[in-house]
Amino acid sequence: MENPSEKCAPTARLPRLGVHGFDRLEPIILAALVTEDPLLLIGRSGTGKTYLLNTLSEALGLEHRHYNASLISFDDLVGFPYPDDERKGVRFLETPATVWGAESVLVDEVSRCKPEHQNRLFSLIHERRVQGIAIEGLRYRWAAMNPCSADQDGGEAYAGSEPLDPALGDRFALFVTAADWTELDENERRLVADPSGEGQLADDGGRLRAEVESWREAFLTQVTNCPDIVLTYATVAVTALNKAEIRVSPRRSRLLARSLVAAGIVAGGPTDELFRLVLDCSLPHVTWGVRVRSEAVAAAHRLAWDTATQVEGRWIHAFHGEPSLPGKLAILLDECRSPDAGSQAIAQLLVSEKKERATAFAFAVYPAAAMGKLPVGAEGVNDLAKAATPALSVDGKVTWQERVSEKGTRHPEFSRLARALDAAKLKGGRLERARQFFQWSLTSKVVLEGPAAIEKEIDGCVEQLRKRGLA
Repeated sequence: MENPSEKCAPTARLPRLGVHGFDRLEPIILAALVTEDPLLLIGRSGTGKTYLLNTLSEALGLEHRHYNASLISFDDLVGFPYPDDERKGVRFLETPATVWGAESVLVDEVSRCKPEHQNRLFSLIHERRVQGIAIEGLRYRWAAMNPCSADQDGGEAYAGSEPLDPALGDRFALFVTAADWTELDENERRLVADPSGEGQLADDGGRLRAEVESWREAFLTQVTNCPDIVLTYATVAVTALNKAEIRVSPRRSRLLARSLVAAGIVAGGPTDELFRLVLDCSLPHVTWGVRVRSEAVAAAHRLAWDTATQVEGRWIHAFHGEPSLPGKLAILLDECRSPDAGSQAIAQLLVSEKKERATAFAFAVYPAAAMGKLPVGAEGVNDLAKAATPALSVDGKVTWQERVSEKGTRHPEFSRLARALDAAKLKGGRLERARQFFQWSLTSKVVLEGPAAIEKEIDGCVEQLRKRGLA
């Protein structure tokens, strides 16, 4: 699948600091500098995660602290406590390593952190506080980790790199995956291998610092009156992802919107490719070892972008927001004006709905689509065919008593579905359709949560087509 990050033209600010291999993700990294929201870098050993973040602190002239979460003790972070002069509170004996004077903090190896320290780091990352005390000058909270043990599939294994607590992972706004050697082009490999700049402080004459300050000023202005394109995109994308059973928290919708505003300022304006990149880098699931379905993210982005830019967006948004399958079909038939848009809507439906609902829709409408009676292009017809064929190919005339397991006993779902059919008192073609669809669920091992309800939706779609002379 094409990586949308490859389409985003690099702004080439990191290479002038001696940081190479992050060009495609530079808008994300710079957006995190603008929002000052927490940033997490993920990657294999030696991919430059720590180097990037330490270099940024040097270029921005920040009072920086770098902690190894797997080794640090709490006293290293806050210093040694002692009573204040009036003995009414506690002060901390500070050292050059304590966090109190920091403007930026890098928590390295955060996935190897002991559970008790992870809880303490939670308030540092989320609230800029330690022991309930605010760290007044702290602007940036960064972290780095190897791929967690739940998400390793061959190659190096990082024993001890554990999934983050979802509550902690969800506090980071953006997630940047560092490129490994095989993902770099030849020029990037030569630049990474070149030792000439090793050990030098990152200094671009204050250019990056001035740019970040200018972007930050524009961001604070825009975020108080968030652009409609950003709010619409964030709302529709998060709704679509949750509907596709990729849980995205309400808090993350706000973090996504902030990141979109900042990325648009850095890149000189919103684009389709930029918003997709920000969405990809805003999903925290990688921190707890869960891989989200790329096709569902792509569908959520396409729906959100088209809705936000009003390119066939309004009716497509209504189509996906409609809860019933007959209602979706009515919107498609009444409002779709382009076969390409129809195909797009069908593709998004098939990846965002649960399997039984996606199959039910395709089962009901594919015959009409195959005869060219729906406003759907060839690609959409093919998608419907793939989804409908397993159900349409079931022999509905085989008696349910013949549906037995290898041991000669009835399928465990048989009785429940048979009762649903008996209670509905169906007749004629509707009965045969219901039997066929229910038998598909048995043979496909798909448990129908509400067999009677989904049968009504199938019949509702067929009725929609029949009333319009399309069936």
